[in-house]
Amino acid sequence: MVDLHRHYRIVRKPRVTEKGLKMVENHRAYPFEVAPTANKVEIRQAVEAIFDVKVEKVRTQNYLGKLKRLGRHFGRRPAWKKAIVVLVDGYAIENFY
Repeated sequence: MVDLHRHYRIVRKPRVTEKGLKMVENHRAYPFEVAPTANKVEIRQAVEAIFDVKVEKVRTQNYLGKLKRLGRHFGRRPAWKKAIVVLVDGYAIENFY
């Protein structure tokens, strides 16, 4: 039995942006926000289990949280990780938008 709770902790949410939607339409590449500690193998397994698709490759990018200030007080937004998942020909994630 597949532990979907573990997979949903790895793949947090889709990143729906204009650029991301163009990647989906043109290159079968789906952007997701993932756990910062997840590696490419874990991301591949999670996407295949959640969406029942075959993954061709996974690219990841780490983003440092932006520095913000309110008056004289400084703070930082949390850092996050983005994964771009390319699917094998013939597969698609329905209702990604």
